[in-house]
Amino acid sequence: MTKQITINPITRLEGHGKIEIFLNDQGDVDQAFWQVVELRGFETFCLGRPAEEMTRIVGNICGVCPSAHHMASTKALDQVFGVEPTATAKIIRQLEFNAFYIEDHYIHFFFLAAPDFVLGPDADPSIRNILGLIDKVGKEIGSKVIEVRKRNRQIIKHLFSKAPHPEGGLPGGVPRGFTEQDRIWVKETADYSVEFAKFALQLFKTVVLSNKQYEQLIFNDAYKLNTHYMALVDENHQVNFYEGKVKVIDSKGNTYAFFDPEDYIKYIGEWVEPWTYVKLTHLRPMGWQGLQDGPQSSLYTVGPLAKLNVADRMATPLAQEAYEEMYETLGEKPAHNILAMHWARLICALQAAEHNQQLANDPYLTSKDIRNMNLRLKKEGVGCVEAPRGTLFHHYKTDDAGMLTMVNLIVATQHNAAPICLSVKKAAQAFIKGSEVKEGLLNMVEMAFRAYDPCLACATHAVNGRIPLVVNIRNPQGNILHQLQNT
Repeated sequence: MTKQITINPITRLEGHGKIEIFLNDQGDVDQAFWQVVELRGFETFCLGRPAEEMTRIVGNICGVCPSAHHMASTKALDQVFGVEPTATAKIIRQLEFNAFYIEDHYIHFFFLAAPDFVLGPDADPSIRNILGLIDKVGKEIGSKVIEVRKRNRQIIKHLFSKAPHPEGGLPGGVPRGFTEQDRIWVKETADYSVEFAKFALQLFKTVVLSNKQYEQLIFNDAYKLNTHYMALVDENHQVNFYEGKVKVIDSKGNTYAFFDPEDYIKYIGEWVEPWTYVKLTHLRPMGWQGLQDGPQSSLYTVGPLAKLNVADRMATPLAQEAYEEMYETLGEKPAHNILAMHWARLICALQAAEHNQQLANDPYLTSKDIRNMNLRLKKEGVGCVEAPRGTLFHHYKTDDAGMLTMVNLIVATQHNAAPICLSVKKAAQAFIKGSEVKEGLLNMVEMAFRAYDPCLACATHAVNGRIPLVVNIRNPQGNILHQLQNT
């Protein structure tokens, strides 16, 4: 009888990971682990570098979410150098960040998540991908996805040189601005993005919500997880991607904490397990309570659904309408249905597009006052943004010469690492029975982590920044003769 199931590599995510599932004597799932098996030592190799290099370096951590790291780093440098960005710089930064939100969320929804719903979770893997999706829904939709991403990436490229790995974030401002001529195409892009966002939400209703099988999956207990939730909100407790305070609610919706990002260390604890290179996080005042959900859990979730769960409302009108419709359908707030993250992701993309319509019409957009040069080295700064995958912290300390002495990154996938482990285990226990191992069932287990849109490249950290190396020396028959390892 099969005792262990390994899914390696897991698919349709950024980075490399695997799932180990262990069965009991009855062939049911006893335990399951979501493991990150790569290490990127950014926190360590950035030490000793000039702080101002960070915006150039961190954009290369990940090719999927580079603008999030770039923006968090830029905001951290604002504090390190004791400078407030100008009003125009702030508008431009938010415009760029919204553009990034739009193109990033559609990467996940159409390229990574949609094949499970449009083609079905048990469809042949050879067609359960973006090419199979386009073949099913038509090339016209595929062209629209490409076009909306292309237009928004032009905004990123205009400001920060290139979209894949942006550069140029400056303490106190931005490297370049917009002209009145630029305003024309920025407005066109924002308008196009709003229309596409409405189209994407309608597609979700048509393809997913109107399909009873998929609707049942959203409400299936296998895809429910009760945790705390964390996100940035503005002064009116509305969803805000760029700035605000960090709000944490419990699984019933009660406010647990409300704090400035600079105080994150009082509320967020990091935990290390020997079976993964991702550091897990928990609510520090509660202490580490292990991998459990429910009222006693010290775990919390971030990301699109967490944003909507935590906030009182959206910040733009069309997004607010979609927000109300989602919670009316789900029947509770906070909602714990992890597959509803895909729905929330589309609502966030709509808010980003609507906000860019507002910013494109702001008279300060084309001002030449794009940088405050009144720099005063403060030697420490925390930059926090609400990245597409969830709350992102960059914390830097420097010496008197501005050289980095401490770098701490807490990324969204770290916040979600423990909830992902629990979600994978719940899905595996629900769908794998009596040693029945079918590819479609394994994909339904993968759907549990895919809902979080994890980015494993930027989430991998180790306490000492080293990879334990194990060398196995085997004979021709494959038997281990000797094993060498460091620690």
